[in-house]
Amino acid sequence: MSSRPETIPLPLRLRLAILAGGNALRGLASTWRYRVLDDQHYRALRESRTPFIFSLWHGQLLPLIWHHRNQRVAILVSEHRDGELIARIAQSMGYQLIRGSTTRGGGRALLALVRELKAGTVVAVTPDGPRGPARQFAPGALVAAQRSNAPVLPIAACVDRAWTLSSWDRFVIPKPFARITVAYGAATNVEAASAREAVTRSAAFEELMADAVHRACSS
Repeated sequence: MSSRPETIPLPLRLRLAILAGGNALRGLASTWRYRVLDDQHYRALRESRTPFIFSLWHGQLLPLIWHHRNQRVAILVSEHRDGELIARIAQSMGYQLIRGSTTRGGGRALLALVRELKAGTVVAVTPDGPRGPARQFAPGALVAAQRSNAPVLPIAACVDRAWTLSSWDRFVIPKPFARITVAYGAATNVEAASAREAVTRSAAFEELMADAVHRACSS
């Protein structure tokens, strides 16, 4: 059975908001200019057709999903109503959707992640989403990586000018003609004999994410 969801009928108002939001994003993002650091880690995984987990902080979601649009990636998105807009916009950019959260009601989402990885799919996860705390690595992605033997690839973005929302994640929306620096970390396996042991690796992966953020913002 596929882990990818059926399209859920939406109220007209929300469908119009999704259409308008998608068009606005495409117009805005077409002006963004990207600089990429250390993408050899990403290219090596793609060239070897190795399934892996993109790990990105929730607040940096927008510039990063635009950068990797139409690249055969499945993205884990919250089932909360307030996550529906970004989910549908991501779908319009070529992403496959996995519904659920690795923090709340995460059992089904975890099974779906493992199933997709074992099938050879690249997946993207915001390990501090959908509700935070910001930049704290929830264990669900690490358990999925341990069970599927898939590496975790940290990715971070730094934007020279942006609107920053007053949300828990300080969500970043790059302004027109913003310069965005994207940095990748090294693909790292979760060295753990069990899911319980994998959970204890959160601090180490937070450090890997912090390093990617530092390189993106200091270059």
